Amino acid sequence: MSETFFTNVTAEWSFAAARSYANPFTDVDVDVIVTGPGRREWRVPAFWAGGRRWRFRFAAPSPGKYRFRTECTHVADAGLHGVEGAFAVEKYRGDNPLYRHGRFHVDVDGRYFVHADGTPFFWLGDTWWMGLTDRLKWQKEFPSLLADRVAKGFSVVQIIAGLYPDMDWQDPRGRNEAGLPYDADFTRVNPKWYDVADRKLHALADAGIAPCLVGCWGYFAMWMGLDKAKRHWRHLVARYGSLPVFWCLAGEATMPFYTVGLGPDASPDEAARHAEAQRQIWADVARHMRQLDPFHNPVTLHPGMATRECAGDDSLVDFSMVQTGHSGFDSMADTMRIVREEYDRKPAMPVVQSEVNYEGICGLSKDDVQRGGFWLCLLNGVAGFTYGANGLWQLNRAERPYGPSPHGATWGNRTWDQAMNLPGSGVLGRAKRLLERYPWWKLDPHPEWFLSAPSPQAWQTPQIAGIPGKLLIAYLHASKAAWVPADWGKLGGFDPGATYRARWIDPEFDMEYPIPNFTADANGQWTMPYSPIIGSILLVVERKK
Repeated sequence: MSETFFTNVTAEWSFAAARSYANPFTDVDVDVIVTGPGRREWRVPAFWAGGRRWRFRFAAPSPGKYRFRTECTHVADAGLHGVEGAFAVEKYRGDNPLYRHGRFHVDVDGRYFVHADGTPFFWLGDTWWMGLTDRLKWQKEFPSLLADRVAKGFSVVQIIAGLYPDMDWQDPRGRNEAGLPYDADFTRVNPKWYDVADRKLHALADAGIAPCLVGCWGYFAMWMGLDKAKRHWRHLVARYGSLPVFWCLAGEATMPFYTVGLGPDASPDEAARHAEAQRQIWADVARHMRQLDPFHNPVTLHPGMATRECAGDDSLVDFSMVQTGHSGFDSMADTMRIVREEYDRKPAMPVVQSEVNYEGICGLSKDDVQRGGFWLCLLNGVAGFTYGANGLWQLNRAERPYGPSPHGATWGNRTWDQAMNLPGSGVLGRAKRLLERYPWWKLDPHPEWFLSAPSPQAWQTPQIAGIPGKLLIAYLHASKAAWVPADWGKLGGFDPGATYRARWIDPEFDMEYPIPNFTADANGQWTMPYSPIIGSILLVVERKK
């Protein structure tokens, strides 16, 4: 045991097969049985690394001594079957929060994510769907984007493992520096493609950003079939399961390929049949993942609207993603409705806003939409919010415009580096830092605390969350409190006779405007004063100790 490893940090071991195989990817399975302190066991899948090389990766959750032995479907191969080893693990003492606090779980109430040590995890995601292609160069470009997102406070990146949307399979736009990840019918993997991807995914984790790894877009189920989809996910678990990662089995999981059901010869129910077939395949893959992943990383599906409509069985997923539109403020009503419906469903599970109003898409959704969408979602119970910028999700380049989608039109020509600097990403980073001043994981939506007549548009009514009697946070869109009678702003949820301190916060510039301390009336109510600015604003009320 000459080499020492550290808790929650991926370590790797390599083995050489004693013989060659026609197609190691499909003909050979290798598992590694790891035994740690307290005789705890993990069955970790290994992956073919090219030639006769196999590797397995493991991240130990606790210090101590560990042993391993390999099991191969070809028991006569002494290079892959019955290999044993040992290693020691020490506690990680660095400052990377992913390694310091450990991998992710859902909290006991099913509302948010926690690390292994119980520390709450705030999901602020960014969307780099095609970030593992050569449209984002490893040298200089990837580090530049990564550093920008770290500085702004992002904690998750949604990224796809080689099988992309918005293009047909084997479109050259899906290549990285090593080509494509598979041959045409998905029977032979290209290990070098994933070696290139390894650098980016490990760099994300090493920078403190968790990958939300999307296995493919949903319609690949029809091209791969169930068995190949399972093998694809076995490979991803073997390579990346030891990272602090979220699994997304498929993007827009039940959406058929863009041209299905179109054309004069199309069957009228063709799209519906594809959608149902995809649903069944991804449900079977989800069941497979429950047995496959030894690290039990949280699993979901990226939906057309909400994950639970794709899964069909709530027990197959750990959290629900929602996708609620790209029409700017016109998408807010659906956003509020879908988020609240998902939050209220039983059994409870974390809700993540995974796609809404990419900044600049369709000429809409500028930074004010990003700010409003964040607070609308966070104060209505989501456990995470993901940003997106048009031009960045496709990794558009000046010398290589992405070009038309399968529907024939292009989403626009803004380049990825221009999109990186759109103001919305900074807006959301500041919003996250502001909310982290408070015990955000204890907040529950309390729309009933707004006692005045609601706006005809519910999303324009103050959005309120808090801890009864202790904390209230409200977001007022366009600050109606600046020009309507003060009795419009009557709030409840306070303890009668208790004293509270309050302040307005300008969320755009993080400027505070104190409000004199007040005592709640006998009904636990208080009328907020006029807003000091004409514009969207936050109200924070805390019980005085």
